[in-house]
Parts: sequence; structure tokens; C-alpha cells
Amino acid sequence: MHWGLQLLPTPASAARDRWKWQNICVSLVHSLLTGPGALLGLLLYPQMAADPIHGHPPWALVLVAVSVGYFLADGADMLQNQTLGQAWDLLCHHLAVVSCLGTAILSDHYVGFSVVSLLLELNSACLHLRKLLLLSQQAPSLAFSVASWATLATLALFRLAPLGWMSLWLLQQHHQVPPALVVLGGTGLATVGAMSISQGVRILISDVLRPRPRSSNPGHRETTVTGTCDGEPATKDGSPLGLKD
Repeated sequence: MHWGLQLLPTPASAARDRWKWQNICVSLVHSLLTGPGALLGLLLYPQMAADPIHGHPPWALVLVAVSVGYFLADGADMLQNQTLGQAWDLLCHHLAVVSCLGTAILSDHYVGFSVVSLLLELNSACLHLRKLLLLSQQAPSLAFSVASWATLATLALFRLAPLGWMSLWLLQQHHQVPPALVVLGGTGLATVGAMSISQGVRILISDVLRPRPRSSNPGHRETTVTGTCDGEPATKDGSPLGLKD
């Protein structure tokens, strides 16, 4: 995909950060594949939610494996194009995700639980689209307003709601899960939940409650750790740890 994107034109306003533009485009495609795929899968095979440990069809394992491949490739891409100091937070996030999803793949258990977690990618798709509009200097605009409201709506429906369901399930079924996985899953859910709420409040303030002036510097470039962009932490997609679950 990175090779193919090099053949396509990049908006002039994002030309100085061509790698970031291409990287987020790849992330957007991953979210558009896995998010709707997880939603459709759960609608067609609700047994995955009824029995998140054992109940899953073979294709669900493929969907989870695709996400593992994406996070591995994205981590390698960041290591190649950013310093460790710039990318450490997202790399830690990717490592945690690969560990959890990889456990499901290798053990052939918790695949349904993993598919539920992929519902978060529906919100990630809106986050990536919003960031692409920011990079292309399309804020404020009608498209950016739609993307912002879609981000907030999907954050509540497809990020916070699944996180709450997974937390409740883990709490109620902890006796069926090895203690190490309970600790790993509980820590991950609490961390992602806190980041998601923080991100939602930040977007609500910057995009809805506060007017967003059009940037006067089309060459503006974010830095991953220490810089900010439009009042948000300047990670690859504008969120702490990227919210790449």
C-alpha cells in the first residue's frame, strides 16, 4: 500500500509530511477493513459475543490475523521513518495489541473477544479521516465538521460501549480467564478507556466548543511527542498512543 500511495498525488499542504500522510492512509484502510468486518461478523455470528472464549468461525481468526499483520507492519514503518523517541508510545501500544491479539491467534481462544475489540476500528477510521483533513488544511470545512461529529458519535458507540462491555465481561468471567490474562486485559482496557475519554473531550473542545481558525502556515508540521497540533497531542493520528486498538 505504501508503494501504491507513492504513485498517487499528495495534497500540496501535506507534501512536506508525505510519509505521515501515506502512513495514516494505510491506517485508514486497515480500519475500514477490520472495523466493518468485525461489525458484520458479530451481526452474522452473534455467538462470538455470547461465548467470546470459544465461539468463533474460521474467518474471524483471519480478521484478527490481518490486524496483527497491520500493527507489525505499522511498527516497522515507524521504526524506519521515526526515531525511537518519537515513536515509543505508539510502539508500546502496538506491542500490547499484538501480544493480546497474538495470544488469541496462537491459542485459538478469545477470538470472539478480539473481534469485539476490533469494533474500535470504526472510530479509528473517523479519527484517521479527521487527521487527513487536518494535514490537508481542510479545517474548518463542512467535511471536517462531519468528520468531527462522526468521530464523537463513533467514539461513544463503537469505542466506549465495546470497552465497557469487555470490561464488564472480564470482571464477571474472571474465573474462566488465567490471572495473567486478567491483569493484562484489565490494564489494557483501563488505559485505552482513559485515553478514549480524554481524546473525546479534547476533540469536543477543539472542534465543537472552540472555533477552529484556518491554519496560516500550510507547511506546519507536527512532532510526535513534544509538539502539538490544533490543541491536541501530536501523535501520528492526533491521539495519545494513537488509539490504535
